[in-house]
Amino acid sequence: MRKILLPILLVFSISVQAQAPEDALRFSFYPQNGTARNLAVGGAMGSLGGDLNALFVNPAGLGFFKTSEFVLTPGFILNNNKANFRQTNSANKSNAFSYGTSGWVFGAADAYHPKSSSAFSIGITQTANFNNEVKYRGLNNFSSFSEQYAEEFAKSGLTIEQALSFQTPYPYSTAPALMSYLIDTVKINGVYKIMAAPEFILNAGGAIQQEFSQTSSGGINELALGFAHNKDDRWFIGGSIGIPIIQFHSITNVTESDTSSNANNHFSRFDYMDDLSTHGWGLNGKFGVIYRPKEYIRLGLSIQTPSFMFLTDKRTTRFNTQLENPVGYFTANSTTFTNDQPGESKYHQNTPFKAIISGSYVFRELSNVKKQRAFLTADIEYVNHKGSRFKSNNKGATADEKSYYTSLNQVVSIDYKGSFNFRVGGELKFNTIMGRLGFAYYSNPYQDAALKASRMLLSGGLGYRNKGFFIDLTYVHCISKDVQFPYRLEDRANTYASLDQKRGNVMATVGIKF
Repeated sequence: MRKILLPILLVFSISVQAQAPEDALRFSFYPQNGTARNLAVGGAMGSLGGDLNALFVNPAGLGFFKTSEFVLTPGFILNNNKANFRQTNSANKSNAFSYGTSGWVFGAADAYHPKSSSAFSIGITQTANFNNEVKYRGLNNFSSFSEQYAEEFAKSGLTIEQALSFQTPYPYSTAPALMSYLIDTVKINGVYKIMAAPEFILNAGGAIQQEFSQTSSGGINELALGFAHNKDDRWFIGGSIGIPIIQFHSITNVTESDTSSNANNHFSRFDYMDDLSTHGWGLNGKFGVIYRPKEYIRLGLSIQTPSFMFLTDKRTTRFNTQLENPVGYFTANSTTFTNDQPGESKYHQNTPFKAIISGSYVFRELSNVKKQRAFLTADIEYVNHKGSRFKSNNKGATADEKSYYTSLNQVVSIDYKGSFNFRVGGELKFNTIMGRLGFAYYSNPYQDAALKASRMLLSGGLGYRNKGFFIDLTYVHCISKDVQFPYRLEDRANTYASLDQKRGNVMATVGIKF
């Protein structure tokens, strides 16, 4: 466990902005989506080609099309979440609709060079699906969620009057925490000290019950335009421009309560709610090449630029505190300090650079197409997670705001690393029926070896193709591990929850060639 996760400046500026280091992974650490056929073979599309999803992985694969087709891919996700927080296990379920790669490919052979062709494509896919719910709870005799606000106020150098003014730099944290008496100044041995109410119990050797839940929705939906050229059925070169559209909404609830029967230890309970929404759009490019030295061998290389995203966060927080001795119930909202409107922050975020090398081996009986045909394919992908970057897009950004983003970028580059992802799969065809299997593994993006995170996918599916019509059905079972820090403190080790998620993804693709 890391003793200090963030530099001091970031810890005590984080209430000014809604962005946090986790945002870097939210928009980069997720399994590849696609058509049902592509998902069934583990998502390995770097060198295979002949599938619309090449538009989002290696556009050179569009060069295998010499006719046109339209595909539609609806899906459904089943989430089964487990968490361990301070030796306490929790579980919950959450399901949602989704969709995979859908769109058109327009391919045509070269009239003067029969072995050459070109293809143009337009498509859309849901790159990431954020619909989920995570819950965990546990007893804590070590620290309190509320202590982050006491630390923030102590380091700010502000008076209570300044912190509660309409010019407060902490409208989501210190200001409502003070107004709700979650934190306050206390005279101890003749010296005034800033304390959070639950600290009275912790300092006496007691424990508090902590409960955390986060319900999220939305996704990244990417629209793309691509073009590829096939030269002599040997070299395939392509590129695409992607426009990711980002919609994210989360509601985080935190509760801490006294576990004792003592009605005179000052603190009884507090409830916190954080409502955050992010929306925006971006731009990225993908470029690739596939080389076919023999008809049965395909070698691919593709590069994806960072997505340059323009994002807006809107945020509100609410604090409810119940005290005892003296008895009182107090409530405060961040909107009191933001003109009764959600606070807003505009910023740029660049996602990591990606590169894929891949290979495929195709088994084919040319003399009799009704005989069995098959392929094996594999991708190795590198994602530079530590390369995510943030920058203010607010008009007249202050020096403190610029300094915050500088610190945030330093944290991302220190806490994350580049990681390799592996995808492999195959297909076996029996005339009009195909069977497929796949496997994928997405490795740990954290620098700290104590933080365990990975994604492992097992997939399988069936396909039917006949007279220009095709339908594919796939099931993907994803086993994910990750961590979540509910809060961070400067003066002690930060506690976190270990998350285990099992996600089932049912995907169907229907298409027609024309």
